[in-house]
Amino acid sequence: MSPQQESSKPQLARDLGATHATAVVVGTVIGSGIFLVPSDMMQAVGSARLVYLAWLVGGVLSFFGALAYAELGAMKPEAGGEYVYLRDSFGPLAGFLDAWTWFLVSKPASIATLATGMVRVLGTFSALRFLSDPIPGIPYALTYGHLVAVSAALLITFLNYIGIKRAGEFQLIFTLLKVAIIVAIVGVGFSFSAGTFHNFTGTYAGAKGGVAGFMAAMVAALWAYDGWNDLNMIAGEVQKPEKSLPIALIAGVAIVVALYISVNAAVQYVLPPDAIAMSPRPASDAIAAVLGHMGSAIVSLGMAISMLVAMNGTIMSGGRMPYAMAKDGYFFSALARVHPRFHTPSVALVIQAILASVLLLLGGSFRQFFSLAIFSEWLFYLLTVAALFIFRWREPNAIRPYCAWGYPIAPLFFVLAAAVLLFYTFRDNWPNSGYGLLVILAGIPFFYAFVRRKARMASKSIYP
Repeated sequence: MSPQQESSKPQLARDLGATHATAVVVGTVIGSGIFLVPSDMMQAVGSARLVYLAWLVGGVLSFFGALAYAELGAMKPEAGGEYVYLRDSFGPLAGFLDAWTWFLVSKPASIATLATGMVRVLGTFSALRFLSDPIPGIPYALTYGHLVAVSAALLITFLNYIGIKRAGEFQLIFTLLKVAIIVAIVGVGFSFSAGTFHNFTGTYAGAKGGVAGFMAAMVAALWAYDGWNDLNMIAGEVQKPEKSLPIALIAGVAIVVALYISVNAAVQYVLPPDAIAMSPRPASDAIAAVLGHMGSAIVSLGMAISMLVAMNGTIMSGGRMPYAMAKDGYFFSALARVHPRFHTPSVALVIQAILASVLLLLGGSFRQFFSLAIFSEWLFYLLTVAALFIFRWREPNAIRPYCAWGYPIAPLFFVLAAAVLLFYTFRDNWPNSGYGLLVILAGIPFFYAFVRRKARMASKSIYP
């Protein structure tokens, strides 16, 4: 295709400002994790202080990763993010395997996780308990909750389909609402007359303990922090990305860490370690202790809104990596299509919604969906941050609008910590991690098939 033809095709629009970009980071990261994982963490380490240590280490690790992604995003502000960095550092195969896994497993599983979790939370309201009821007359075990989950995924996909600006405005408004609810939850928790700071020195005797227990708590914390990298996938639609991306990533992760530690502190102020460990929803139980049933309802509403906003950010970022891969000729060309009116990767968004809907209709628990993706995601986080070292060595004079603070110590710490996390995740989350690795390896023959296809098309254009 000639440069003139390429320039005449519809392009993605740079419609997101720095505030939208920050809302993508904050809104995508804060899903359900902070409301649910304090019990898992307490069961793992058995100490309020070690729970805090896990939150802090997970926050620092995420912050170091965000610093590296900020440099990469400012240096290469293109749609596709991780795919672009891995393609240009480790080669097209590495980029393809990341995008392949992202498109087929990671993003559909993340969307399904959020939709399933949102329906589960809505089902706690008495008026919506019918969501768990099976639909009569259908032999397959399909509930009303399945339909609501699929409908939510399709509705948010449609919002992203009709324009990144509309999706960005939705993200900004509802992220502000989400943050306001979280701040209110913290305030309510610390207003509890029977609360005590003695809970912060308590322990839970039935904890797993040891290094394995702390790593399990770390995995839970990093699940709650997951999603900070999604902004880089839509870098091609951010205004002044050389400035906006670093600001949004650094400020966004810092806001999330502050909110998470505050919520955890409020929960521990209200509930002793034993109660936190035994509660499936610690934040809800803590606020219920202060305000009664209304408090539990407020937390449930906050969780539902939180997961809806996180789903919007996940869907927004999800369609960009396969779009970039297809644009390079390493995937089906239809996925590189940009809608002529809405300037979005419309086909990629539609296929992503179909894959997520299939996962939702097949069923599975909240954690099963998440476990499907966690190993592969962190493997590519590790490789992406490692790419920063390659670019610094290979392109020392390249223009870098932002240079990662703490280089090389901060990114090296991230890479080493991610490697340790992968080891424990692979060992403790087997066979789900094994399935994730198989999905990655299964992409290799497909990559070479697309390479051959790309070569044939190139030869036809040279010798018509």
